[in-house]
Amino acid sequence: MTVTAHGTKTASGIPGVKAVEPAILINNFYRFCADKKISVIIDATHPFPGNLSKMAKEVCQQQDLPYIRLVREETDLPDHPLINPVYSWEEAASKAAQFGDTIFLTTGSNNLEGFLENEHIKGKRVVVRVLPDWKVIQKCQNLGLTPKDIVAMQGPFSKEMNRQQFKMYNASVIITKDSGKAGGTDTKVSAALSLGLPVVVIKRERQKEKFEVTDYDSLYKLMQKLKLL
Repeated sequence: MTVTAHGTKTASGIPGVKAVEPAILINNFYRFCADKKISVIIDATHPFPGNLSKMAKEVCQQQDLPYIRLVREETDLPDHPLINPVYSWEEAASKAAQFGDTIFLTTGSNNLEGFLENEHIKGKRVVVRVLPDWKVIQKCQNLGLTPKDIVAMQGPFSKEMNRQQFKMYNASVIITKDSGKAGGTDTKVSAALSLGLPVVVIKRERQKEKFEVTDYDSLYKLMQKLKLL
């Protein structure tokens, strides 16, 4: 189950997977799980939980289903003076504003409204890298971003690709979420450091779940232990 058309299309290409894009309503999710006789929910969403994670937990509580969180491991960041860990968007905006006039935002379109409206970055140039989806691009433009400051590309991005983009847009500082290796955090950070650019890394602040794994082998073993296979 995904929350975007892009996610549905991507998942549909995986053999044996039936992708469903639900309306974001808890009742729809609840009915779907009941109708399909779902026996377990595995939450493999982005490391920064959103509405789908919240709904999944609520459905599991209501239907007495096991909730398993498959989470990406955090990035092993080096101890470096240019790396600035923060724990909120507000803190990220405040910190990034200290490093120059061009902020290169690699966190996608989520939370973009709040970031652009933050008083700390008024007068700053914000370059955003987002998915090449017309709805996402339209959202960026509706928020006042011009085409020259919208990088519409789909990753993963290599270290060299990141380097070239950071240089091309004359970035003063890079902002990334700690999305783990799968999210390309390591290549973004290493590219920035190689250019001598400061990086603001938005770290995760969340509660550990009762059933939580970080890889598919551990997931398989846990499901065997819970007699779900």
